[in-house]
Amino acid sequence: CETAPPVQEMSGARQAIAVAREAGAADVAAEELEAAEASLRSAQQKLNNRDYLEARRAAMDAKAKAQIALKLAESDRESPPN
Repeated sequence: CETAPPVQEMSGARQAIAVAREAGAADVAAEELEAAEASLRSAQQKLNNRDYLEARRAAMDAKAKAQIALKLAESDRESPPN
């Protein structure tokens, strides 16, 4: 039974989104970054409703999506210009 708020997961998701944004994901992986931010907003709403299990899942989803956006941004920086 999940009774504690997912503070660590929320923080991790926020941090992953910030790192992806700093890496330029807003320019090269806008869809993925927006999906991560949408998942984080969902997690925050669930947290506000004290649905901690679903908030944890949404926060973990947000972090995973942010990591995808980060990888896309990093690979774009590493690819040679056309």
